[in-house]
Amino acid sequence: MKPQAIAAALGIAALALSGCSESARTGGNAKICADFKARAAPAAPGANGAAALDECLKRWAYSLAPSRDDADVVAEAVRAACGTQLSSWNQQIVSQPGADGEAASLLTGEPTTPLAEHNGYAARRALFYVVQARAGSCPAPPAKDGLPEGVG
Repeated sequence: MKPQAIAAALGIAALALSGCSESARTGGNAKICADFKARAAPAAPGANGAAALDECLKRWAYSLAPSRDDADVVAEAVRAACGTQLSSWNQQIVSQPGADGEAASLLTGEPTTPLAEHNGYAARRALFYVVQARAGSCPAPPAKDGLPEGVG
């Protein structure tokens, strides 16, 4: 076979393989994917800040998971995208008595504060959702105006 024919055949094969979906190549487990068919209701003022943050983290993580960056880098971007929700949740705790004191973390036993625990929660959940979305080759939630629906 001529070198040009071999090069052309390799180019066609590479092009064909590039069209394969990630799930076809990795065998993702779609059963672990979140269902975004039902749109999340916007959180009411004073609502559970943890729930609003978690929904934001999940939706942004699934939206950004296809990025080729390392999962921890994507998770950091997810957490940055949900800064408003994290701040709102933090604001709820700041107004409570004793919120500025230290206590032992229930996870590590190390001294911590409520705000540090909120931040740690956001970091862990963001990373989990990115890895979950990648492992399941999960689809992103619907988006509108550059934002995942359900993130307000």
